[in-house]
Amino acid sequence: MNSMVKRLSLAAIGALVGVSMVSADNSELEKVMKERGLTQQDLLAAAKTYTPSGGRDKYIVFSSGGQSGQMLVYGVPSMRILKYIGVFTPEPWQGWGYDDDTKKILAEGKIRGKQITWGDTHHPALSETNGRYDGKWLVINDKANPRIAVIDLNDFVTKQIVVNPLFKSDHGGAFFTPNSEYILEACQYAAPLDNNWHPMSEYKETYRGGVTVWKFDPKIGRILPDKSFTIEFPPYMQDLSDAGKEASYGWGFTNSFNSEMYTGGIEKGLPPFEAGCSRNDTDFLHVYNWKKLAELAKDPKNVKVINGMRVVPIDVAVKNNALFLIPEPKSPHGVDVSPDGKYIVVCGKLDTHATVYSWDKIQKAIKNKDFVGKDPYGIPIIDMKKAMHCQAELGLGPLHNQFGKHWKKQGEIYTSLYVDSQVVKWNYLTCKVEDRQNVNYNIGHLCGMEGKTEDPQGDYIIALNKLAIDRFNEIGPLHPQNHQLIDIRGKKMQLLYDMPIPLGEPHQAVAIRASKLKPEVRYKMGTNPFTGKPHRGKTLAGQEHIERKGNHVYVYGTMVRSHINPEHVNVNLGDTVTFYLTNLERAEDETHGFTVDQYNVHASLEPGKTVALTFKADREGVFPYYCTEFCSALHLEMMGYLLVKDPNKHYVSAKKLKMAKMSKEQLEKEYEKIVATNKATDKVIQSVVKFLKENHYEKYPVVKQLVEDALDQYSKIPEQQKKAEEAYKKGDLEKAILFQNMVWQYMVKTADVGIRARDLLVKKLATPMSEAARRGHEAYLEGGCNGCHVIGKVSSGPDLVGVLQRHKNGEKWVKEWILHPEKMYNNPYIKSMTNYFNLRMPNQGMTEKQVDDIIEYLKWIDKNANLF
Repeated sequence: MNSMVKRLSLAAIGALVGVSMVSADNSELEKVMKERGLTQQDLLAAAKTYTPSGGRDKYIVFSSGGQSGQMLVYGVPSMRILKYIGVFTPEPWQGWGYDDDTKKILAEGKIRGKQITWGDTHHPALSETNGRYDGKWLVINDKANPRIAVIDLNDFVTKQIVVNPLFKSDHGGAFFTPNSEYILEACQYAAPLDNNWHPMSEYKETYRGGVTVWKFDPKIGRILPDKSFTIEFPPYMQDLSDAGKEASYGWGFTNSFNSEMYTGGIEKGLPPFEAGCSRNDTDFLHVYNWKKLAELAKDPKNVKVINGMRVVPIDVAVKNNALFLIPEPKSPHGVDVSPDGKYIVVCGKLDTHATVYSWDKIQKAIKNKDFVGKDPYGIPIIDMKKAMHCQAELGLGPLHNQFGKHWKKQGEIYTSLYVDSQVVKWNYLTCKVEDRQNVNYNIGHLCGMEGKTEDPQGDYIIALNKLAIDRFNEIGPLHPQNHQLIDIRGKKMQLLYDMPIPLGEPHQAVAIRASKLKPEVRYKMGTNPFTGKPHRGKTLAGQEHIERKGNHVYVYGTMVRSHINPEHVNVNLGDTVTFYLTNLERAEDETHGFTVDQYNVHASLEPGKTVALTFKADREGVFPYYCTEFCSALHLEMMGYLLVKDPNKHYVSAKKLKMAKMSKEQLEKEYEKIVATNKATDKVIQSVVKFLKENHYEKYPVVKQLVEDALDQYSKIPEQQKKAEEAYKKGDLEKAILFQNMVWQYMVKTADVGIRARDLLVKKLATPMSEAARRGHEAYLEGGCNGCHVIGKVSSGPDLVGVLQRHKNGEKWVKEWILHPEKMYNNPYIKSMTNYFNLRMPNQGMTEKQVDDIIEYLKWIDKNANLF
């Protein structure tokens, strides 16, 4: 009987993981279970979290990265880490803090002129519409250096950092109001709001806390400091906050510890800080009407300006019935408003209770001015018992709360117990405990699936544990943190998964349904992600060039599998160099990276993105630059050279040294070789000149200007040619070769400018493009096609003049090739082309409409073939 039950149980588990246990070898599964010491409960947990290759998670979690100053993104239920987001500190993979634009964002976080190179991210918050996550914006605070960062969930990139000019720390941030009108950021450690010195003896008089109410524009995803304000609070240590919802909309709630206003002094023989600041049985919950205070702050009479920030003083808030205090359990560490805004839950970590306050009772007390007194700063205190709905005895060290799916009828809520290392499920309407789940160990925050919104999803709870101790392989004294996934869909909670976190200390996390996130998978070609507009350095294929303006060299380059253009950049020692680089790829996930060896710059170029990297060429030498992302079979070949020359230094030519060792016969051959090269180059120049003259270039001012520049370079050739011939007659072959090299240099410059003039003239002479052909030309350039195909000649890829006539049903063939090149890689013709050019055309993610337009552009090329 037991054997039959076991087989049925295994079959059930097999069904969960998609394996037919009828046909599978049960003994193999039993063998694995025995070898690894697995129970059937373990297999069930594994089945609940297993995500097949290519599968997707239902939820996405954004976790603070603690002392890394970054953020962490992972999926639920798989618990697979998907990304780190660079926020307050450099993040090399993304080039965060190593290219010009990300340096500007990090520079926004300077405090009193000082660059801060680390951060302590604590409380992430997702933007809301009608109290529900909308998947548009993410904000996170830096506790150590009071700052708020805004992350755009269109591309998961930090777009703004704002410094709080008043606070010195801000554990209690960031918390959105229900329609993302404001972000609440609470001070933690009381300090003078100005930047002056004040002695500890004046703590009560000059030290203050507060909540900054940052104005947020959800349309553009930016904090507006000039429309923000701060509410002055007493020097109690403010902690976490939550914004009221529905019934309590327009109000904010911030708890505190150290209502004793003790300041320590252990070095003077006084009791330590933690002893003095936990003497009272209760601390204070701050209750304030941010909506009313926002209106009051618009009148200069109601504010004082400190460090450029408007501050609403305590007495103004009290006078306008906008600030109150309620006693709460000592040393609280969280305040959470129920989804309907009718209840406020507070836990005291030095108390065993969770206290549930009734918003109706709080309102009634305020309306009737039913207060038990005032604090030393004149703030009315509401009677705790009269404001309370009920108290629940939960256990040791209650901290944080998340609401479950059945909050409305069953009062479903989950609380972390730090000392007991548990998650407890209870009913906040009846204050009865329903279930407990042990975790490992010393849990801090909880992350529910949208568990702090007006629409909690239930399903899972994540325990963010501070200690791992014996849970993972030993890796030295510094252990990982541990995020544990708990299934809350049944009557009893089930621990499913342990996930070590390699960043410490990830403090809090928020989770959103993946279906609400709609990020871009590529940028529009040439985009600056920080403005959403074309980057000033946007460069398309064929537009690559180098400009010098004084001692600043600008390199306009492109990157596409598998080359960087240009490949040689020559600068002088001491020059400032700016690389503008555009990733021409259109295919999803074809990211390129870029660095210059030894120059401490790096950029990540996702498809379509343009970046800028500026640095000083402060060391002489030759420095390779290359793509840092393994992007293709020829990834290692995707490189170039930065050559830094000291203009004040005399260099002995290696060629000259080489020539000094050559015999006369070898020098003769070298001379003949370069003369032949010059003749071939001149032949190209003359063909260009012929084309320009025949087509009356002089009628077009811009073309004429380019031709004049080319002729200016060409006019310098006869003198060098004469010197070369004279040296040759005298038998000085070394000198003759050097002068012929100068001839070649001028010819290359002439050809470069002349070809640009020719290409411009072609555009002037060609038949007008149809609208579809024009769009096709744009798609052709922005798709990076011009990186390999040069119209009118064979380059890194075949010439496209006449391509529509090379194949039967040419238009259909070309369309299929552009849309799905991978399907044709085995075609004999394609194989021969791939082998010849040593390159394989990638799928650039073109739409069918774009391909149709490109075909119209190719027709236009054929119509004007005589010009190419």
